[in-house]
Amino acid sequence: MSFRLQPPAPARPNRCQLFGPGSRPALFEKMAASQADVINLDLEDSVAPDDKAQARQNVIEAIGDCDWGTKTLSARINGLDTPWWYRDVVDLLEQSGDRLDQIMIPKVGCAADLYAVDALVTAVERARSRARPIGFEIIIESAAGIANVHEIAAGSPRLSAISLGAADFAASMGMQTTGIGGTQENYYMLRDGARYWSDPWHWAQTAIVAACRSHGLLPVDGPFGDFSDDEAYRAQARRSATLGMIGKWAIHPRQVALANEVFTPSAEAVAEAREILAAMQAAKDRGEGATVYKGRLVDIASIKQAEVIVRQAELFALRPAAQ
Repeated sequence: MSFRLQPPAPARPNRCQLFGPGSRPALFEKMAASQADVINLDLEDSVAPDDKAQARQNVIEAIGDCDWGTKTLSARINGLDTPWWYRDVVDLLEQSGDRLDQIMIPKVGCAADLYAVDALVTAVERARSRARPIGFEIIIESAAGIANVHEIAAGSPRLSAISLGAADFAASMGMQTTGIGGTQENYYMLRDGARYWSDPWHWAQTAIVAACRSHGLLPVDGPFGDFSDDEAYRAQARRSATLGMIGKWAIHPRQVALANEVFTPSAEAVAEAREILAAMQAAKDRGEGATVYKGRLVDIASIKQAEVIVRQAELFALRPAAQ
């Protein structure tokens, strides 16, 4: 372990982040009643330019009018390259009260982007004497963003999570695909004439996970475009969970239960983790640093792995796994 200890990430449920357009207020109550851990009220990609102002007002009203329970409530603002983002920030913070937990900043390409939003947010908070500081979540959606991800992860003390936005990321990278997440038809290997599809997002996800874990942030997988394919969503989510991501977006209500299912440790996994901890405690009592569990070696590193699963289970103990 480095002399600099790895800081812990925020201890909050983040298995599923459900998105809904700010221009469709009829959806807000349904979103509030869902089993998503995080609600993202969107002012960006899902809202047409002519609807931006009304969508912003819809979101401001919904923040105070809807019962969001214990969910993390977030609003995605427009990108810093647009004429709308500053008004998103100012109006949300001046008019929506303290129930809004965080704003999501899209297309962050460098730490200076975070600095710009942080400066504006801090000024509004001071002017309004806002009781609770607003948090940030950002989306990596460009070649610059992934190249600067470690710098970005350290860019603001408000930052709590980073997501991968596959579609804009693919466009920025010049990838020959129109898919949003998942395996891609032409990204395959051949072995004995058979095709095997690997994951083109794997390396970017790994970079985000490493940056997040280094700076005490939550790494989150982004959208999966084909909401009619449950098994493909599950497969993508399982790969992401295996890499260390703690949740995934839902762009359709049917994806909420799928994300909760994958990112909630199974009863079997939790039981095995507790058994490993018990076996290692027995070994420690015997003065041993390792032992054998079900025919395989477990040691001090195994304790850390098992503790991750147990902590997740405890965090979600009061949250159902399905919608």
